[in-house]
Amino acid sequence: MTLTKNEKEKVVKELKTHKNDTGSPEVQVGIFTEQINKLTDHLKKHKKDEHSRRGLLKMVGKRRRLLDYLKHKDEKRYESLVKKLGLRK
Repeated sequence: MTLTKNEKEKVVKELKTHKNDTGSPEVQVGIFTEQINKLTDHLKKHKKDEHSRRGLLKMVGKRRRLLDYLKHKDEKRYESLVKKLGLRK
């Protein structure tokens, strides 16, 4: 379940920190969040797809590590990203 080019560009446009930004933690977390949401919907229909489930768990872990890095590096950027993406409740 990959993102289309348009979906990825939309996420980058919303979360970029400067003009040519494609690799900041905010953008990476946003892309992972979109992929996770897509895979979650897929797994609701296909409950026995263990290979995709494993990929989902790896993505969730990677997103978690990026969020931890961002929280350690700059708390304000972390909090604004979590609010934008609606990750914490």
